[in-house]
Amino acid sequence: MTSRLTFEASTARSEALASLEETFEVCGIENPGREARVSLCAASGLSPVALIVDPREPLGSAASRVQEFANRRAASEPLSRIVGKREFWGLSLAITPHVLDPRPETETIVEAALSIFSARRGEALRILDLGVGSGALLCALLTEFGAARGIGVDLSADAAEVALGNLRACGLSSRSEIHVGDWTGGVDGPFDLIVSNPPYIPAADLPGLPREVRDFDPWLALDGGSDGLAAYRRILPESRRLLAPGGWLLAEFGATQARDVRAIAGQCGLSDVTLYQDLAGFDRVLAVAV
Repeated sequence: MTSRLTFEASTARSEALASLEETFEVCGIENPGREARVSLCAASGLSPVALIVDPREPLGSAASRVQEFANRRAASEPLSRIVGKREFWGLSLAITPHVLDPRPETETIVEAALSIFSARRGEALRILDLGVGSGALLCALLTEFGAARGIGVDLSADAAEVALGNLRACGLSSRSEIHVGDWTGGVDGPFDLIVSNPPYIPAADLPGLPREVRDFDPWLALDGGSDGLAAYRRILPESRRLLAPGGWLLAEFGATQARDVRAIAGQCGLSDVTLYQDLAGFDRVLAVAV
């Protein structure tokens, strides 16, 4: 759906907010009130407090930008894509059309790593992020493990550039490297921790994904092959070669894939498996020790 709203320089902030919320609700956008507030603040450069304190102030020169945001959001483009940023683990990260928009459930990997390595927070751990994308996981982990060093690998050169930019912005470039490559090809260990949020959507399911995902996330980061498990058949066997004694692999998977991913681990001789749940209560992360 395309927004038919029109915002003028004289449009009051409160009027714009009400119009945005009504439009987003009609479009079926979840939590339209919050989306309206965030959209208006992002487009106009206002703080949420300013909306409350001066609701009758006109939009002024921000009107055209508010209009643009309204049109794009009403057409199902995620707000994070519109502003080009996503918060992940408290970090503000740049995202582009070349990288997956990091989801909250992926933070489960960071939580699992902190739990597993709680006694080793100060060690010079070596971390490998396979399918690094925006660099969200690597940035979060290097932030939490202050003496660690990390390598991120991605098949997309464009994604690699985004990851590099985010690592620089977070002040982590001196402890990290980004390589363009096909999973573990050309990567030498040993690593104490390998993490991955690989593509796990079965190829036949991609056209039926919600538009916010289907039309705005890169298919390279979504397409998991015929059964959604292709990446795990590459990553899990190689983890035995790359992990140091006492090392761990943490890999995200789809909400219904726990049994299948665990079976692949077993076929690779990886039997020490733990599953971690996301905030919604779904099994979400496979943790394998060697």
